[in-house]
This record gives sequence, structure tokens and C-alpha cells, in this order.
Amino acid sequence: MKNNIALAVFDLAGTLVEDDNAVRDCLHKAAVEYGLNVTPDEISTHMGTNKIHLYQYLIARTKGNMIDFKNFEIDIDNSSFEDAVKLYERYTEYMITFYQENCREIEGATETLKWCQENGIKVATGTGFHKEINSVIMESLGWVKDGLIDYAVDLDMVPEGKGRPAPFMIFKAMEYLNVQNVRQVIKLGDTPADMLEGYNAGCKAVIGVMQGSTPIEVWGKYYHTHVLDTVKELPELILSGKIV
Repeated sequence: MKNNIALAVFDLAGTLVEDDNAVRDCLHKAAVEYGLNVTPDEISTHMGTNKIHLYQYLIARTKGNMIDFKNFEIDIDNSSFEDAVKLYERYTEYMITFYQENCREIEGATETLKWCQENGIKVATGTGFHKEINSVIMESLGWVKDGLIDYAVDLDMVPEGKGRPAPFMIFKAMEYLNVQNVRQVIKLGDTPADMLEGYNAGCKAVIGVMQGSTPIEVWGKYYHTHVLDTVKELPELILSGKIV
């Protein structure tokens, strides 16, 4: 265990995995097909969340129900659930096709995961994807098979799919990996949802990375303790002793 860090929880798209705005664009494409009046930027701001709940959230906003994003997984408008599921199913088709053809790691991701394992830090991933998409990514990159990821958490593994900004995916990883003190957990991501998840969980560090599709001007408004250009800088940050 390095610097009293027992577990690192990484986001996937934009943090460990190249994104190129694909998640945003697939979400927007399905929304436009449905006739939902939302912009790519509005979707980008709310990335990293449960996508069914995101569509419910966006449909609610177009009807004038302006839910506070901090209450994203609390104030869910269930009147649009069936429509949101249809949107999600279309989005999933686009997303799986993208990752089957374009699944690439962020430069240095494998080396960082390997460094964590070699230094006694358990590794988990948490994602705004459901099982179908998460499985395609893990099969493509082989990180679980190669022992670089100890636990790959997706939305189907937490009750009611309550993902970010709720802290339950982090807690799920802690439970499975027998990490009993959240002050020994660090969280890395590139969206407001990631920052809020780490904050709500009470993590030792909430680290924003700048190589993702969501700019720091968006996620930087939310609680975070450190900023990295890319995940490959994580070992240097830990060795510097600046995570306290």
C-alpha cells in the first residue's frame, strides 16, 4: 500500500480509454432521432452518469422540470422512463459499434494500472455504462484478464442503477475488495459527475484529469483535490507525497 492508499477507482471513457467525444456524440445522435431538443454541450456537462437516468433528466428539463444536477440520482422524473429506455437502447447500439471498432487506451494507462498493482494499490473502474458496453471495453483491452483491474464496476452492479454522482459504485468496489476506510481511496475522472461521486463518497483524493472530452472549465467548478494532465502522471503524484 503506497502512501496509505489502498484503492484507486478510475473512470473509463476519457480517463483510461480514448473517447474523442464519442459518448457525447452517440448520446446526442439518439436524442436527436427521438426529437429531444438538447445540445451536445448540455449532454457533455452531464456525462459519466447513468444514461437512462440522463435521458429522463434531459426530457424533464425540456418540460420545465429543472432538476439540480447535484440531486441527479435523487429527484428522478419517472414519467419519462419508457421513452428514456428507448433512447438508451438506440444509444447503446451506437456505442457498442464504436468500441468494437475504436477501443483504445489513453497513452500510459496500462503502465499506470501496472504501477498501482506493483505498489500494493488495488484498482477498480467505475463507469456510467451498463454491462453491455463495459464488457466490450474490458474484453477489448484485456485489463481484467491480465490482472491490471481487480474489479470493473458498472451500473448493473449497484441497486437501481444509481450511478454518479451517487457514491455507490465506489462503495461496491470497496466492499468487494475489502477496503474498509474510504480515506484510503482515491478517485480519478474527467466529468462533474466524477468529482461529485468522489466527494459524496468522502475519498482521500478526488483527482481530475484533463485529457478527457469534458474541459476543466466544466468539471473544475466541482470539488476536487488535484489536477493531472493524464493518468500517466498518477504515480508521480503519489510519490510526491501531495496526497495527504
